[in-house]
Amino acid sequence: MNMQDIRGIAKRYSIKTSRMSKMNLIKAIQLSEGNFNCFATPLTGNCDQLNCSWRDDCFATARKLQG
Repeated sequence: MNMQDIRGIAKRYSIKTSRMSKMNLIKAIQLSEGNFNCFATPLTGNCDQLNCSWRDDCFATARKLQG
């Protein structure tokens, strides 16, 4: 998902988006949705948050961060 789309979602939750990285913005949205703010943390490739709307991006970002 691109940053413009993510900012649009954040605005629906009244989250100020200026100067926030993609990762931090998604974590703030996760908290606003009542979920864990765990974006990009499944280092082992396992996650029990099956209904998370960020799941695909989360795994891809976690893989990139691991190098």
